[in-house]
Amino acid sequence: MKILWADDEIDLLRAHILFLEGKGYEVLIATNGQDAIDLCREHNFDIIFLDENMPGLNGLQTLAHIKIINSNVPVVMITKSEEENIMDMAIGSKISDYLIKPVNPNQIVLAIKKHVYKKEIIAEHITSNYRTEFAQIGMQINECVTHSDWSKLYKKLLYWEIELDASENEMRDLLQMQKNEANHAFTKYIKNNYESWFDNEATKPLISADIFKKKVFPMLDNGDKVFLIVIDNFRYDQWLVIKELLNDYFVFTEEEPYYSILPTATQYGRNAIFSGLMPLQIQQMFPHLWVEEESEEGKNLKEEELLQTQLDRFRKKYSFSYQKINDSHSGEKLIEKIAEIKDNPLNVCVLNFIDMLSHAKTDSKMMRELVQDDAAYRSLTVSWFKHSSTLELFKVLAANKFKVVLTTDHGTKKVNNAIKVVGDKGTNVNLRYKVGKNLGYNKKDVFEITQPSRIGLPSPNVSSAYIFASNEDFLAYPNNFNYYVGYYKNTFQHGGISLEEMIIPIVTMEAKAI
Repeated sequence: MKILWADDEIDLLRAHILFLEGKGYEVLIATNGQDAIDLCREHNFDIIFLDENMPGLNGLQTLAHIKIINSNVPVVMITKSEEENIMDMAIGSKISDYLIKPVNPNQIVLAIKKHVYKKEIIAEHITSNYRTEFAQIGMQINECVTHSDWSKLYKKLLYWEIELDASENEMRDLLQMQKNEANHAFTKYIKNNYESWFDNEATKPLISADIFKKKVFPMLDNGDKVFLIVIDNFRYDQWLVIKELLNDYFVFTEEEPYYSILPTATQYGRNAIFSGLMPLQIQQMFPHLWVEEESEEGKNLKEEELLQTQLDRFRKKYSFSYQKINDSHSGEKLIEKIAEIKDNPLNVCVLNFIDMLSHAKTDSKMMRELVQDDAAYRSLTVSWFKHSSTLELFKVLAANKFKVVLTTDHGTKKVNNAIKVVGDKGTNVNLRYKVGKNLGYNKKDVFEITQPSRIGLPSPNVSSAYIFASNEDFLAYPNNFNYYVGYYKNTFQHGGISLEEMIIPIVTMEAKAI
């Protein structure tokens, strides 16, 4: 490791330099700014200690030249001055750290560890902690018996996934194995318990049809201005990585996940959110607002009307606006309209980008290359959120003191294992669930529902059944089987059973006081 130390009083620091050399570091010295710059042109340094007050070029002027030569090298400014304006200028010049003279050897070693070895130290610490947690997570998977247990376990798995991903840790494969194990156990839980949720209100979790009744209406009745944002196809891990982008603007007052209904698809989950009803109830009560599977009409075009029926049913007289955002231009237009709609008690916005990204991964070879795994999927989500109009929308909502409810209709799952299914022409095309009559499948491979009304789903025909894929499976027809396997393998799909699709975010936030 190579260190540059630039200080016009370098002779007074000989003890420090000998101390570092004794630890195996190579230390080059300079007594003025120009010599430091010249050395930076000749050597690649791992860290630079730079005196702020030197004759000729001072520390800040020298720093500017060093950053042009090597913008990534960490620079620790050392100064006798404790004046705030000097500290401000140093921080504004993107120094890595700031030490006040006299410095002791331990401060120097700490700075080296902090700025040179930080990544390795963090990775080692995370590895050690995850090894300690590994056995506990394994036991927790086996001990999950309630929907709340599964939510807690999923959040813990995501915490470790994001931590290990950030440090590019070798333990990521081991965690993925545990996630797969958890998903298999979760599938068994859903198969054994999902139907019972609709027999006993007390045992079921918060589900799609409950969102307005249990989360939004109480806030409206309390006199709050509420802005509901529904991001289509938005997973809990994606929420966790964009959360830090909102920390400067909002306080998160509630942050527990909820469960998407089956099928985990927009036609079912999002229509249930806006209507406050299960799909079968929508079909029975408002047949003109329900679109059948085989219809070519868009499945999510009646959300505004469905929301109005829910408001009417609960005798809520609140005025509201409804916006659907498919691109940045639409987002910018909504931002311009905030002044116009801000007096509404309720405003609703649906953002479709994540769903478009998921489908693009299937259809575009370039997107397949960009989104190879869940980590890349999260990274692209952050990039979209930062550079589209979405972050600006949240800033404007904070400035206007809205209470924001952020949620989604379902998540998505990366699939790689094809399951053969036979169906007639009336069978839907979704890869994670099928509904139709005379379906042919291996019952062991799927979650089978032969009485759809038991779980609040309509039956296109008297003999219609629903089947749901789980884990990393997707449903494919025997015709051209190998082609479809190659085309859809390692794509993100939704409609079935997995932690990623069913346990999804609902977050309530309010603007920070400024």
